Amino acid sequence: ADRPNIVMVITDDQGYGDLGCTGNPVVKTPHIDQLASESVWLDDYHVAPTCSPTRCALLTGHWTNRTGVWHTINGRSMLRENEITLGQLLADAGYQTGMFGKWHLGDNYPYRPEDRGFHEVYRHGGGGVGQTPDVWDNSYFDGGYFHNGQIVKAEGFCTDVFFDQGNAFITKCAEEKKPFFAYISTNAPHSPLHAPEKYLEPYKDQNAGVAAFFGMVTNIDDNVGKTRDLLKDLGIYENTIFIFTTDNGTAGGRSVYNAGMRGFKGSEYDGGHRVPMIIHWPGGGMGERKDVDRLTHAVDIVPTLLDLCGATDAKPEDLVFDGKSIRPLLEGDGTDWADRYMVTDSQRVVDPIKWRKTAVMSEQWRLINGKELYDIDKDPGQTTDVAAEHPDQVAKMTEFYDAWWAELEPTFSQTTEIYLGQPGHEVVTLTGHDWISDSIFPPWNQGHVRGAAGAFPKQPKKKKGKEAADAKPVMLKHDAHWAVKVITDSEYDISLRRWPTEADHPIKASLPPGSGVPGASKAFREVDGRMIPVQTAVLRLNGEDIASQPVGDDDTHITFSATLTKGSHQLSPLFVMDSGSEVGAYYTIVTKK
Repeated sequence: ADRPNIVMVITDDQGYGDLGCTGNPVVKTPHIDQLASESVWLDDYHVAPTCSPTRCALLTGHWTNRTGVWHTINGRSMLRENEITLGQLLADAGYQTGMFGKWHLGDNYPYRPEDRGFHEVYRHGGGGVGQTPDVWDNSYFDGGYFHNGQIVKAEGFCTDVFFDQGNAFITKCAEEKKPFFAYISTNAPHSPLHAPEKYLEPYKDQNAGVAAFFGMVTNIDDNVGKTRDLLKDLGIYENTIFIFTTDNGTAGGRSVYNAGMRGFKGSEYDGGHRVPMIIHWPGGGMGERKDVDRLTHAVDIVPTLLDLCGATDAKPEDLVFDGKSIRPLLEGDGTDWADRYMVTDSQRVVDPIKWRKTAVMSEQWRLINGKELYDIDKDPGQTTDVAAEHPDQVAKMTEFYDAWWAELEPTFSQTTEIYLGQPGHEVVTLTGHDWISDSIFPPWNQGHVRGAAGAFPKQPKKKKGKEAADAKPVMLKHDAHWAVKVITDSEYDISLRRWPTEADHPIKASLPPGSGVPGASKAFREVDGRMIPVQTAVLRLNGEDIASQPVGDDDTHITFSATLTKGSHQLSPLFVMDSGSEVGAYYTIVTKK
């Protein structure tokens, strides 16, 4: 009972400069500003330049590329099953653990939060509300969510719902006098840009995109205030570690303010990965403003929290973190803290590429892509490349990176595979979000599904005369697959769908658009559901077509029965159109008989 509770709030696409306390002249964040004024502030804290990679580092203490998560789609956003999360470690130490909002580390067993140590889970699917693995036709308002694996309906704006669920979990744990870890991970202010009207009003003088982005930020701020008030009301405020952070550089606020940094979301420059990290724990001596200017990284958070919570015994002996506990920086002056090199990169490809959008960092230096060197102390905006003046520093950082890459590279081939036939998980839904392909861009949101992404070739430039007569139609081939791991030799039903089960709509039919919601963007459901002239369904396994069947006008799905053997497979169910072109089945349901 004397162990500290943990509330960790992490937002999506909100950068260092998207707070009033960092100097933003427009955004209104009074509650987070107050939190920052009475907390430890890590002023040189870094993450990955995109969301899933940051989350895996934050929850495992491992470099993103070590965990299999170096992208947000393409089957590269699933946290390898051999990784141990902070949720698992704290659960083993006697904590109640809850996850609310955005997970984005896998939607199927064994990658879901409920498979990774979280007792209570309330989340959307994929990387955001309305993405392909999410509940069909979801928007930021009055959506459906996955509550411990079951779809439930909710009323209200998504951020409010996720905080409300987190607050209910906190209240229950406090009443039962159990230590807890509440991981509240918002999809806001990630696009599409939607917010309740009352949060748009304060920014009416901004363009619509900025207004909605900042409106979502202010809504988050209000919820942070409510949760902090709840901790006080429950009498657990002093003994709760409250963390506020974000997952990458700004996506929507850079036109207003970016704290003088170069780059934004996705960038290897500091604007892509230097983010706020606020740690508040009055009972642990962290109740007053203290700035820490030493280089820290998301991989440091797990070992730090285990240290602060007296839970280091929960760590298996063979688990080695890439980060280290920064408790000496939080509690002391850091005079004995040695400088170190750390790496962040933005891969966003099927397989990592050496030096791709990479920063090697020390407290003074940034080596970018192995070529550019910046003295970050003198040049925080990274405007002047000084590599030619400091070849020894470039060589030192390159040597470090080469060793770092050599250590991690052998793990890249360990593809995360979705389990089929796992006892207790006999029905598995696969979505196009997790297609693996070098040439086909996965339909990662429901707007892509509605718009028939990948089904129709781009129209070539018109030709004249004999060139036009000799021109051949472009034929599309479906060369994407799901990496699956069959656990049990068995017969399986494999149902191919163009529309998900919730839509229950014919494969060949179009679908009318859904209703809009407040904000600057169209909801994904507002896209017209384009008709695809499908003729045949094909079951392709490991590159071979093993079965086919005509598609009727009223068919909502085509089901094949196949014997799948234990082991790794590439599953590529698809539809063939009247032109002969192929398009993948955006949704496929596999059922063990």
